[in-house]
Amino acid sequence: MRFLPAQKVSKSGTALRGVALSLSLVAAVLSLGGCGSSKPQPAPLERFQPVARLTAVWTQRVAQASSPVSLSVAGNTVTVSGTGGEVAQFALDGGKVLWRGDLRETLSAGVGSDGRFAAVVTAQNELVVLDRGAPVWRERQPGRVITAPLVAGERVFVQGVDRAVRAYDVRDGRWLWQYQRPGGEALALSSQSVLMPFRDTLLVGQGARLVGLDPLRGTVRFDASAGTPRGTNEVERLADLIGPAARADDEVCVRAFQFAVACFELNRGSLRWSRPHSGTQAVAASDAMVVGADGTDRLTAWKAENGDLLWRVDRFTHRGLSAPAIWGDKLAVVDAEGYLHLLALADGRNLARFELDGPLAAAPVVVDQHLLVLTRKGTLSMLRAN
Repeated sequence: MRFLPAQKVSKSGTALRGVALSLSLVAAVLSLGGCGSSKPQPAPLERFQPVARLTAVWTQRVAQASSPVSLSVAGNTVTVSGTGGEVAQFALDGGKVLWRGDLRETLSAGVGSDGRFAAVVTAQNELVVLDRGAPVWRERQPGRVITAPLVAGERVFVQGVDRAVRAYDVRDGRWLWQYQRPGGEALALSSQSVLMPFRDTLLVGQGARLVGLDPLRGTVRFDASAGTPRGTNEVERLADLIGPAARADDEVCVRAFQFAVACFELNRGSLRWSRPHSGTQAVAASDAMVVGADGTDRLTAWKAENGDLLWRVDRFTHRGLSAPAIWGDKLAVVDAEGYLHLLALADGRNLARFELDGPLAAAPVVVDQHLLVLTRKGTLSMLRAN
């Protein structure tokens, strides 16, 4: 992950330029004097007798993704994109190719889709909307975009690393509105943020705050904070919400970078609970439980109702865990070597292990009792647990 100056946007929508804070400098600050130490060794894989089996229902090949992307599920379709500009849509039932398109441009963010229209952002900061794989319009953004656009309600919503949110008409690209919370932090996390719908409200991450917007006008319906991060400098106080957020009924739970895991009650637009937890990956949630990995890849489960600790396992330390997914009574998580670990949701014990062809390019998604995974090598699979 990298950190960028949070760009200020004028009323005309033109972003002021800033110089990115280098990853090496940030790493030096966060290491707190740990320079020169060797990289921690991943925990060895534990031997166990599998009590479940994972099988691939179908598999498709798409373009490689060297940077994080998103799996966009709408209706009976899943839309994916590769870093090199390929965008493709598949039927969830059987994996049939519905369409493929290739922009032949490097992408910085993708993909969002409502089942018909799909939206990506290029490395040249251009928002591109496709209709069944064919580009229909483009609109240059004032700054870099990493979070996948959201396509919903005949609109396209885009959030830049400056945290500004812009709305466009999905059919003709007409600009509708822009929102940026005043008094934002000086630095912004160069990682996917929160941009998702909840009924007729648009949820967006603004630093450590979750803001609910009217999607028609861009006005604020609620503004709730995950807490106040502490630190001696701007880097230590950086606590942007990391997407994708995990929705469970009328709540959404989310990771605040290097700060906390928090759950919000969306009908009231308020914080339900927050627990200190330093990590960099998104969390998973169900009506009963929230699960996330910290910066050392130690998995922790909390009670969804009040944040009470349920269990913690440390046998995956330094294995580079992905965002987890709650899959019925199981938990799925993939490490940096491409091993998919299936755990019992009740206590975190090992149930099965499945070897993919590499680490994930997107957070895993549960659909109709199946698990969708996309690896960095471009293998899209729908898995079933037996």
